[in-house]
Amino acid sequence: MNIDWQKIKDFFNYPIIPAGKEGDFHFDTWMLILTIFAIVIVTFLLRGIRRFFTRNMEESEKLKFQSIFKYFNYLIYLIVILVILHSYDVDLTAVLTASAAIFVGLGFALQDLFKDIIAGITILVDKSLLVNDVIEVNDKVARVFEIKLRSTRAITRDDKVLILPNHLFLSETIYNFTQNHSKTRESVHVGVAYGSDVRKVEKLLIECAKAEKSILKSPEPFVMFNNFGDSSLDFGIYFFIRDSFTDPRIKSNLRFAIDQAFRDNNITIPFPQRDVHFYQSKPIHLNNDKSGNSSNE
Repeated sequence: MNIDWQKIKDFFNYPIIPAGKEGDFHFDTWMLILTIFAIVIVTFLLRGIRRFFTRNMEESEKLKFQSIFKYFNYLIYLIVILVILHSYDVDLTAVLTASAAIFVGLGFALQDLFKDIIAGITILVDKSLLVNDVIEVNDKVARVFEIKLRSTRAITRDDKVLILPNHLFLSETIYNFTQNHSKTRESVHVGVAYGSDVRKVEKLLIECAKAEKSILKSPEPFVMFNNFGDSSLDFGIYFFIRDSFTDPRIKSNLRFAIDQAFRDNNITIPFPQRDVHFYQSKPIHLNNDKSGNSSNE
């Protein structure tokens, strides 16, 4: 079997982008193959590096590392492309100079995008936000499940995805319920009628909180007598939970228990009441006319 080396050579030297004149840039088949080969090799190397460093990491740390590693990937690919262009005798100075005006225009047009990217890097570096953190933004509570290059994604309590541009975390006030630890303090407030046995109320509230399985035993729940209200004596039961994302359901269960305990012990939860007084200098007389209707004089 004879191999036609000339045909193989002609195939590799086939000009995909022919040169206009001697010394101009040209793009041959071997350049395309070399470019694809280099990108594939770099992709497998980066994938291997990522797996090597994340093999013993916890899931939350692994997601954080992968988010940072994406920025590293972009930098490596950029370097590889520049090296390949240089190997093809492309004048990079001329390319960069010609692209300067384009980059300036893109900078103005995409300033919000760059702001989000910089904010994303800041978030990951200073650890102000991590995957599985519970946050409150624009009166919505959500759990973070992905931090990407431009945006952060979180799922709300009603199972809707909240997509947040990363620059919001630098320009807006965001409440992070789990920044220090997963344990948070919550409360349920209730009013009882004046004349109620306040110590008995305190005891019932503590018993209801201790009976709820989702409420932590340590630190122990405690009761505060908050105020003498207009229509009630105002109390608050304060307790600690592990998952503030399920907070509404825990509070609902606790309110059911408090209502039943108060009914069983004759503790009244009053509704707002007002005393209305009329002051008039002359008495009100009611006169009946012939039609049977009454009128005031």
